[in-house]
Amino acid sequence: MTGDRVRSVRRPVHGVLLLDKPAGLSSNDALQKAKRLYRAEKAGHTGTLDPLATGLLPLCFGAATKFSQLGLDADKAYRATLALGRTTSTGDAEGEVLRERAVNVTRERIEQACRSFVGVIAQTPPMHSALKHEGRALYEYARAGIAIERAPREVRIDAIEIAEWRGDRLMLDVRCGKGTYIRSLAEDLGEALGCGAHLTALRRTASGALRIEDAHTLDALTALTEGERDALLARADALLAAWPKLQLDSDEAGRFLSGLRRRIDAPDAPRVRVYGPQPGAFLGSAHITGGELIADRLLSPMEVQALLDAAVATA
Repeated sequence: MTGDRVRSVRRPVHGVLLLDKPAGLSSNDALQKAKRLYRAEKAGHTGTLDPLATGLLPLCFGAATKFSQLGLDADKAYRATLALGRTTSTGDAEGEVLRERAVNVTRERIEQACRSFVGVIAQTPPMHSALKHEGRALYEYARAGIAIERAPREVRIDAIEIAEWRGDRLMLDVRCGKGTYIRSLAEDLGEALGCGAHLTALRRTASGALRIEDAHTLDALTALTEGERDALLARADALLAAWPKLQLDSDEAGRFLSGLRRRIDAPDAPRVRVYGPQPGAFLGSAHITGGELIADRLLSPMEVQALLDAAVATA
């Protein structure tokens, strides 16, 4: 009994876990499982994946949770598998088939239809989604047989490419901005082809600069020791990796952490990641306006020290 209690004690963990989420788990369920594995005091995810979907789900621990919004705002990439010729009540394979139509398309016609959805388009969120209405996810209303009116919203699709096409099975690679519903895209594409379609599989392959190739499954993580799991965490600044880097000396770093604006010899920038003089001394995010460095998100001195200790341990 005592041993069980010791193993369940939470601990400070700082970093980003690139999780390969399995089908059937909600994003929050996956987060809670990972949080228990790491015994982390604080954790959060960077945006939901439908239970149907698999793939990249960045999870933030400790200091990294202060930057989880960046994951929500990041561009995404997906591998989507569509069944042509059938529309369903849910837009995926779990729903009741509403209509069946013959599939009479060519590759040229599919490519043309895909191109018509590239750019900024209006998209109606599906009922079977995690979008909230009065504090509840839309899929909860859908399961109760309640339809909620949804206003179309603008989303951005950067590219849709055919990965594979065989008869009524179409696999697409989609690159898009935040808030895009691939389930809705599959249904709309099916209508554009005149045969209807629904989503049979969805896998997120990228979020910002993060890639599925670097992700780990829950099963693989469970088989590791705690030290081995810790070694798989990306740094707490992983979500800011594409931002310009600014390094401060010790005095300036201390002033920055206190939240004071500082004059600085650097060009204006809408966002920078800021570091102290020591390796791994990530301090937070900021922007530079009119020659002033202005803090946006700051780590606490304890969090900075924890990152420094981790950098020394892995050096």
